[in-house]
Amino acid sequence: MTVEQGSQASLDFLQDELRVLKEVGLHRRLVVVEAFRGPYVTVGGEEYLSFCSNNYLGLAGHPRIKEAAREAIAMYGWGAGASRLVSGTGVLHERLESEIARFKSTEAALVFPTGYMANLGAICALVGRGDLIICDRFSHASIIDASRQSGADLRVFGHNDVKALDRMLRRATNYKKILIVTDGVFSVDGDIAPIPEIVSVAQKFGPQVMIMVDDAHGTGVFGRGGRGLLEHFGLKGGVDIQMGTLSKALGGIGGFVAGTRELVDYLKNRSRSFIFTTAIPPAACAAGLEALRLIDGDEGLERRERLWRNCRYLEKGLNAIGFGMTVQSPIIAVVLGEPQRALDASKTLFGKKLLLPAIRPPTVPRGTSRLRISLTSDHSEEHLDLLLEGLKVTRRRQKGEAI
Repeated sequence: MTVEQGSQASLDFLQDELRVLKEVGLHRRLVVVEAFRGPYVTVGGEEYLSFCSNNYLGLAGHPRIKEAAREAIAMYGWGAGASRLVSGTGVLHERLESEIARFKSTEAALVFPTGYMANLGAICALVGRGDLIICDRFSHASIIDASRQSGADLRVFGHNDVKALDRMLRRATNYKKILIVTDGVFSVDGDIAPIPEIVSVAQKFGPQVMIMVDDAHGTGVFGRGGRGLLEHFGLKGGVDIQMGTLSKALGGIGGFVAGTRELVDYLKNRSRSFIFTTAIPPAACAAGLEALRLIDGDEGLERRERLWRNCRYLEKGLNAIGFGMTVQSPIIAVVLGEPQRALDASKTLFGKKLLLPAIRPPTVPRGTSRLRISLTSDHSEEHLDLLLEGLKVTRRRQKGEAI
């Protein structure tokens, strides 16, 4: 057997695995978007109304952000050239981190290439063997992956079940450090964590218990100033580590961790996903800085208000057609059950020029495949009416009615 034959044989199992994924409705393919225009995207030369973007405030295509990126490219070029600790830290990286810290009301912040890497870098640096991580059952994949990779013991409490968290903490008597981690806004269900209650429970168990909140989907959206769920809840303290992204409401790319100066200094020295990767481009920092200015000003407030009006309008419409639900965020889960049902619903909507992919296991638990609606401030009531008309067909099929 040649080397080439041996390599081919070692990958033969992939054909069987892919066949099984297709048979059970779990095979995925990429949708190639050729152009973006507000809430519209072009796919295969046709224009579709998108309801699957995390660009909540419509800033990804904002003229001021595009101009900030262009000016930065003209001055600094595109790539940063190296990791942050080698030569990749530029003046825009430091300015962005200072602005994030001000925005989040913390002493300091540290920017990572992605939100995933921010979670990975922070969790793996802060805890390890002999420590304990306690996280919500529906935590983002990056939190779960980081927790497993850290080497710390991992305990998972029922979704938003603060009493279960309290019981776990009472039993955790042999750990030097304990890290409680939760999403602020849960990325596929759209509900929010009871952060004040989590803080209240954790404070009973002493300073060895740290709290980290992944506010990726809350930053820019919640709170009058868009500062996220801590502002939304009026919390001035109690959360030790705030994580967020530049890639959702801020419309760009990158993740960050905000907290004390000591926390940020420690992560610079111990976070492997910060140390061993190239810095984000200076132009991405410039875009992030301009996005923060927009969110912090009158236009940001107006966009948030428009976004929340859209949430209330769609909530009313969904209940009117039989999808009983309470909308807590711009993420709205229409649970349909089995993967094929979600795929069929997505295909029906696609035929009506509405882009809304099916979300299936392992992203969500078995039996809870769904359509995950993401609203933005760019959507109008007319857009939402088109979505509701499409979902009426899905609802009738779900009930077995004739179309």
